[in-house]
Order: sequence, then C-alpha cells, then structure tokens
Amino acid sequence: MSPASTIVGMSGGVDSSVAALLLQSSGERIAGLFMHNWADDGSGDCRAEDDRRDAVAVCGRLGIPIHFRDFSSEYWDGVFQHFLAEYAAGRTPNPDVLCNREIKFRHFLDAAHALGAERIATGHYARVERGGGATRLLRAVDRDKDQSYFLHQLGQEQLAVTRFPLGDLRKPEVRRLAQEAGLPTATKKDSTGICFIGERDFREFLGRYLPARPGEIRDPQGRVLGEHPGVFYFTLGQRGGLQLGGVRGRDPAPWYVVGKDVEHNVLVVDQGPDSPLLQSRSLWSEPAHWIAGAPPAARFACTAQTRYRQQDVACEVAVDPRDGSVQVRFSSAQRAVTPGQSVVFYEGEVCLGGAVIAATDAPLEARLRGQAA
Repeated sequence: MSPASTIVGMSGGVDSSVAALLLQSSGERIAGLFMHNWADDGSGDCRAEDDRRDAVAVCGRLGIPIHFRDFSSEYWDGVFQHFLAEYAAGRTPNPDVLCNREIKFRHFLDAAHALGAERIATGHYARVERGGGATRLLRAVDRDKDQSYFLHQLGQEQLAVTRFPLGDLRKPEVRRLAQEAGLPTATKKDSTGICFIGERDFREFLGRYLPARPGEIRDPQGRVLGEHPGVFYFTLGQRGGLQLGGVRGRDPAPWYVVGKDVEHNVLVVDQGPDSPLLQSRSLWSEPAHWIAGAPPAARFACTAQTRYRQQDVACEVAVDPRDGSVQVRFSSAQRAVTPGQSVVFYEGEVCLGGAVIAATDAPLEARLRGQAA
C-alpha cells in the first residue's frame, strides 16, 4: 500500500477532524498523526488522553491510518523554556506562535516527510495562495476564527507543502459537516488557552516554575495600595486578580495593570480601562520574520494587529537595516500593547509576517525604560 500523500495533524478536535474529512472526500490519500506535546505532571486537566482517543475514533470512522509522535521534549526545549524565561523577565509571551513554528510546522512536518508524505494539513483557519513562484498566507474567510496571526512565523518552504482545508469555511459549516459525517467530535467543545495549563489556575501553574516574589502594588503617583505575589503573574490591561477592593479616598472604579517595574518588583495600577498610561502610538520589535523572505520595502504602510482577534489598525513600518527589527507607528493610539506579544502585519487579506514586541512609547513604560538606562 502506497504511503499517504498528506498527513493531517489530528488534535482530537472538530476542526482537524473535518480537515481530514474534506481531504479524504476530495480523493486525497491521507493519514492522521497525533502529536503528544506536553508531559503532563498530573496536576491539571490537559485532556491529552481524551484528545488522543477522539483522534483515534475519528480516524477509525474515516477508515484512515493514524500515527503517533511524542514531541514533549522538543516542546519543552523549543517552547516552554522560552515561555518561562519571558515571564520571568516581566514580559507576556505567546506560546501558540512558537508552537506553530517549532512543533507543528517543523517537527510534525519532518515526521510527515519521514512517513513518505509530500504534504501536511491542519485544522487551522487560514488560507494558502500559490502563484508567481511564491506562496502567500491569507486570512480565513471566517474572520472570527482566522488564525493567520498565530501562523505569521511560517516561511515559503513550510507553506508550500501545507494545506488548510478549513480556510474557506465558517465554524457553523464545520460543525454541520462533522455531524453529517457522524464524526464523534462534532459537538466537542473547542479547546481554549494553552494545553499545558489546561483547566487549572494560571497563577498556580506558573508558581510551580516561577516561585512567588511578593512586592508592592502602587498607583501612578507612587502610593502603595496593596501587595502582589509577583509581577510576572500579571499582564498589561489586566483587571482580575489584583484583590485591591475599595481604596480609601479613591473612586470605586476598578483597577487595571498599567505597568510592571520588574527591577524594583513593583506593579503599577490605575483606574479605568482606558487609562492614558496604557496608550501607545509606537512600538519597537525584535528582528521581524517575513513570509515572503523579505519585507515589502524599507519603509511601508500596512495594517497590523498586536493581539489575536484585534481589529486591524493602519500603521507605518520602518525596518532597521542593521538587525531587521522594526519600528511601527500607528494611525491612532493603541491600548495595552504588550512586550512579548506579537505584532503581525497585513496587506488586505495577505499576512506579511510579524515580530515580537520589544518596547512601546506608552508613558509609564517609557519612563521606566529611561530610569533603567
């Protein structure tokens, strides 16, 4: 029996299930592959075994082979250690971006090739367009589910051999197709968050690897309002988890994280979701990745997102010729642009690439950066 031409990454969810269904229906020779990416410590609900069983059940229903690969060591080295280092430095990383680059479109792709396959496919909501000697990454038709933001680190070599069968579908259609085919994942709840955290409390999980380091919570004027367990547990714009309650002499409006002074272990908060201290017009990045292999120009206009599902905002991008980092100037002030997260660039439906945010001109961040200089 000839090997499958396409290996589908089977996560045990409805999206990868329907991706496999669509490819099989088109006459493609396919097989599934389930990736085990996290060596669970038994303290949380990662659902890996449930997902594995569902992946097996779907492949059984479709009558296709399924393979298994353990990438937990690669995940630890290539994703999780970076995740911890970023939090320890007071930044907020996005492990999904790194997981796609290092695991799903590197180790999974290598495993598929080793099995004799020419291509891989996943249940991501995105599209690939080929022509003119190049491959472009496009947004999904369903903008509410579009995942091109998380795929911006992919390159020509990876995209040339990748299929995204769900790119032209909306989520209700995916559910309908799964139900009509009798797939056991048709009504399965979508997974949210990061697998290695699962259903457990994020702070409790992070505390297993980054011991608590209590410090002061202060307002922008330096008044001490309370105590935090560690600045790395919080991200810019966060409201929950501060446990401040009412502060004597202050308005009862909720408090939001507006800054993290990592050097002095101080968490700075302000009242109101639109505090001026959360607003920035410019950011600077680490070296950028461009899907085409190079930026469109040394200086160009486009749109950008600084978080998943954010509405695009117009901006101007200037590429530093020395190291490939970029400076981005937005057309309007943006809220809670967060170092460690990704800025991703678009030209219409086309994802150009992106970079990790290194710094912004938010007032408090700029002040703290000046004090550290």
